[in-house]
Amino acid sequence: MHRRSFLALSAAALTSWSIGAASAAPNFAAPALRRLDLVNAHTGERFDGPYRSDSGPIPDALQELSHFLRDFRRDATIAIDIAVLDFLASVLDAVGATRATVLSAYRTPETNAMLARTMLGVAERSQHLYGRALDIYLPARLEDAMLAARAMRRGGVGWYPNSRFIHLDSGPVRNWSLGEKGLGRLLLDNKPSPYFPDNVEISPGGEFFSRRSGQPVSPKDRLAIHRLLQDALKSPSGR
Repeated sequence: MHRRSFLALSAAALTSWSIGAASAAPNFAAPALRRLDLVNAHTGERFDGPYRSDSGPIPDALQELSHFLRDFRRDATIAIDIAVLDFLASVLDAVGATRATVLSAYRTPETNAMLARTMLGVAERSQHLYGRALDIYLPARLEDAMLAARAMRRGGVGWYPNSRFIHLDSGPVRNWSLGEKGLGRLLLDNKPSPYFPDNVEISPGGEFFSRRSGQPVSPKDRLAIHRLLQDALKSPSGR
């Protein structure tokens, strides 16, 4: 695999920028009644219904969403930030989408550490750790959804066109784009999912392999990757 491809792939593994690295995003008023129709790419579970009523957030629905968006690897939950749910609902409304597939939501510190080993440099204070981030896939108008999200300026928006997903979070307003293929499958632990068609090759131990040659990345490329990650951690972008 070409060195440039591996650099892009590894940089994409960075998770949301540290909360203290930028100023907080402004607050946005949400319509009284909101609903979501979501599929979890890992478990196949579905949430379909309102989560906000005329009286405000619906406690039972938020509890269900906390379980639905759990760290399935650890069976651990957290209270999902209502702001990222409102952000997602607004993005779906903007493009007329009726359903989204969730690739990644809450991550425990243990899962984050595992992904750091697998994906060569996950941010220590990812927005996913706090229930403030969602990585989603739409079967149509995905780029339009990304553009609509960025225009709203409600948080972080990552664009992964060749991996076919976007990242939304309720942290500081910032945008980034990475064009490497297969990153969505990294979020799925390289397992097939009927809800997210993508392909990448990675060993159970976290070693990247070239799809062309089947050979692992060279030590020289791995060193270059680590140097790139050190620089990327200092930039205001990343997941």
